[in-house]
Amino acid sequence: MAKSRSAKKHNSAQTPRTKHRSKPQATPSPTDLLKQATALLQTGQPASALPLAEKALSVLQSNPSSPPTTALPALTLLGEIYLEIGSPAVATTHFLRAVDLDPHGLIPEALGGCAEKFLWLAQLSEEGGEESVRWFERGVAVLRREMGELEERLVNAKGAEKQEIEETLEEKRRKIAGALCGIVEVYMTDLSWDPSAESHCETHITTALLLAPSSPTPLQTLASVRLSQFNLSAARSALTRSLALWTYLPPSHPLIPDYPTRISLARLLMEAEMEEEALEVLERLVGEDDESVEAWYLGGWCLWLLGGKEEEKGKRRGAWVASREWLREGLRLYEVLKYEDERLQEHAAELVGQLDEELGEGNGEDEDEDEDEGDEEWEDEDVDDKNEEERKPDEDHEMEGT
Repeated sequence: MAKSRSAKKHNSAQTPRTKHRSKPQATPSPTDLLKQATALLQTGQPASALPLAEKALSVLQSNPSSPPTTALPALTLLGEIYLEIGSPAVATTHFLRAVDLDPHGLIPEALGGCAEKFLWLAQLSEEGGEESVRWFERGVAVLRREMGELEERLVNAKGAEKQEIEETLEEKRRKIAGALCGIVEVYMTDLSWDPSAESHCETHITTALLLAPSSPTPLQTLASVRLSQFNLSAARSALTRSLALWTYLPPSHPLIPDYPTRISLARLLMEAEMEEEALEVLERLVGEDDESVEAWYLGGWCLWLLGGKEEEKGKRRGAWVASREWLREGLRLYEVLKYEDERLQEHAAELVGQLDEELGEGNGEDEDEDEDEGDEEWEDEDVDDKNEEERKPDEDHEMEGT
C-alpha cells in the first residue's frame, strides 16, 4: 500500500496541470457599437446608448487611415441620442459637425449621409424663421435626389428588390411631406408676417398631400391651416380623415404619428371643438406614458370643456370630477419633473381653482356616491383605465350620448 501511495505521489508530480484560460473577447467594432446603441435608443434607453455611440465615434476619429466622413453615422446617432436625453444644444453641435462633413448630402445613406441632419437642424434652429426653412429645403433637396435615384433603379427591378425599392420610395415621400409640413408651420408662426405666407402654406400643403395621401401628418397640418383661416368645417373634415388613418392601428405601427405630433393633434382637436376625439387621443397617450405633464393637463382641460357642454347636472359633475383628477396629476408631475412651462401651470391651477369652487375642495374619492351612471362612465373609463393602450373599434366611448 505504501508503494502504491508513493507511486501515486510520483505520478502526480510528473503530470503537469492543465490551465483553462478563457479566450479574450474581441473588441466590438464601431459598426457593432453603433448597432447596439441604435437598438438601445429605439427601445427608450438613450442613456445606455450614449457611451456606446461615443466610443464608436472616438474609434472612428482615431483611425488615421479612415476618411473623416466615416464618423457620419456616429455623429448623426449621437445627435438623436442627445435630443432624447434633453440636450438640444449638444445635439445641434453633432448635427452641424455632420453637415460640415457632408454639406450637400451626397454621401450615401448606407455610409451615414442622409437628409436627417438637415431636418433636425430645421427644428432645432434657435433663429427659426427663414433659417429653419432653409434647413428644411436642404433636407427636401437630398430626399428628392434620392427618390430620383430609386426611381431609376425601379425600372429594371423585379421581385423582392422591386418591393424593397417601392417601400423605400414611400418612406422618402412621407419624409418629404413631413418636411413640407414643417415649412408650413414656420410660415404660420415665425413668418406669419410675410405677405406670401398663406400662398406658401397652400403650395406646400398641397404638395405634401399629393406625395403622401395616406399619411396623417399632412392632413393634420391642413387642419391647422384651415383653423387659422377660420374654416372650422374644413378643419374638422381634415382631422377626421387624419384620425381614420391610424386610430385603430396597433401601437407599434409605423403610420401612427409620434408622441409630440399627437399632443399637437389633441390641441387641434380641442380648437376644432372635437373634444371627445381629443380625449380618446389623450387617453391613449397617457396609456403610453403616464408621466407626460402636457397629456394630463390637456386631458383635464378637455374634460373641463366637455363638462361645460353637458346639460345634465350629474354628467357635468362627473366630467368635472375627472377633469380635476387629470389636472391635479398634471400639476403633481409638473413639480416632480421640474417641468418648465409656467403658462401651462398657471392655467391648470386656474382650472383646478374653478373646479374646487364648483365641486368643493374634496379629493373626489367620496363623490361617486352622489353621481349617477353617467358619472361612473367618466371616472371609470377616463381616469381609472388611463393605462389602456388601444381601444377596440366597436367599443362605446365613455362620453357616448354627450
